[in-house]
Amino acid sequence: MSSWRNIELGKAIQFNPPERITKGNIAKKIAMEKLTPFEKKIRGFVLAEYSAGPKFRNGDTLVAKITPCLENGKTAQVDILDDGEVAFGSSEFIVLRSNGNSIQDYVFYLAKSPAFRKKAISCMEGTSGRKRVNEGALKLQVLPIPDVSTQQKIASVLSSLDSKIELNNRINRELEQMAKLLYDYWFVQFEFPPSTSSGNASTNSTTEGRGYKSSGGKMVWNEELKREIPEGWKVGNLSCLGEIIGGSTPPREIDEYFSKTGTAWITPKDLSLNSGNKFITKGELDVSEKGIKAASLNIMPKGTVLFSSRAPIGYLAISREKVTTNQGFKSFIPNKGFPTEYICYTIKNLIPTIENHAVGSTFKEISSGILKTIKTCFPEKSVVKKFTEVITPIFERQNLLELENQQLASLRDWLLPMLMNGQVTVGAKEKVSYEVTEGMDVAAEPGGCWKKPNAK
Repeated sequence: MSSWRNIELGKAIQFNPPERITKGNIAKKIAMEKLTPFEKKIRGFVLAEYSAGPKFRNGDTLVAKITPCLENGKTAQVDILDDGEVAFGSSEFIVLRSNGNSIQDYVFYLAKSPAFRKKAISCMEGTSGRKRVNEGALKLQVLPIPDVSTQQKIASVLSSLDSKIELNNRINRELEQMAKLLYDYWFVQFEFPPSTSSGNASTNSTTEGRGYKSSGGKMVWNEELKREIPEGWKVGNLSCLGEIIGGSTPPREIDEYFSKTGTAWITPKDLSLNSGNKFITKGELDVSEKGIKAASLNIMPKGTVLFSSRAPIGYLAISREKVTTNQGFKSFIPNKGFPTEYICYTIKNLIPTIENHAVGSTFKEISSGILKTIKTCFPEKSVVKKFTEVITPIFERQNLLELENQQLASLRDWLLPMLMNGQVTVGAKEKVSYEVTEGMDVAAEPGGCWKKPNAK
């Protein structure tokens, strides 16, 4: 580690570099909710009139300085601006920029590292629940920083993993758009293939390739829904989709009710930290058998559609394995003839209607009783069967990409602290090697076969 030296963070990195936006001008603004925990990419912006707030450019790193956002890992690198453009953001951000002692990508990964975060948390001041990092104190904290050449090698390894994760995310977003468009086309616009329905639809040469409605499929007025629906379709409430199950919380003060190897127990917070993924396996906590009995928890099978019914309404995820949830969910078990895929998009399509039925002063909530009474139209089973055949490969592909991303993120987060303290070195060809200390002996190349060392 001869190329490393202990240095104050304020000398290794620029804190809140000076930039200019004239007050009253419209500029891009990045709010705290646009940062996803431990994710490099920023999820959008709004155009707003500038009055105050930290300013930044592409390449800068944004770090949340307020609790609990800092502890939750809200850190991102700006890359959504035009060349030379200056944007602003939440007053709860610290902006970090490279200088002669650092490079941009290394600054981002340093800010994500446990060592940096521990230093930042130690510099927090204020009352409980509203603590903020004292930036002056953080600048004086000392960490080992390598030379720029070593920084480039470290950042290259970690960036290769993040780039693959982002590619998978982009593919999944495109697949999601395809799936949603297909559902809307079939079940909102009623342009499903005419051959899948018993309704009358013309199949002559002038209508070939058109959907049911545009090819003359018979539509009938439904008084309950106050609109036309295809002939043969029925009207029912959401309880027809599947069994609707609520959740509960075992007493949190009793440790034996929770377990690291029990049954997955999901909360709306787990879905908010799920980076927009469609599927979920585990939450922050599992519950033990004692916890399940104490809270009379329902265990729901693989393929259950989890729907958050309060704080907020509208988070959706599909369980990969059997799960339980807290009281913030009304989950749909697919046991009434409709598959998970159809249930998922039907609920998603009805979220505005569900929100209109929610009640509450502090926060809105939809009860099981009300949810079960919300009406919608149900297609013929032959149409649902064909839709499932088309949509299932998309769901399977999305699931595989999400699982791959979990493995890549786990590897990245495992490598990160060791790269940042010099325990792992990077060779000239970006080959990652582990010093033979504490029983470690392994090497791997980005994109190749990775494995973690076995401790002796």
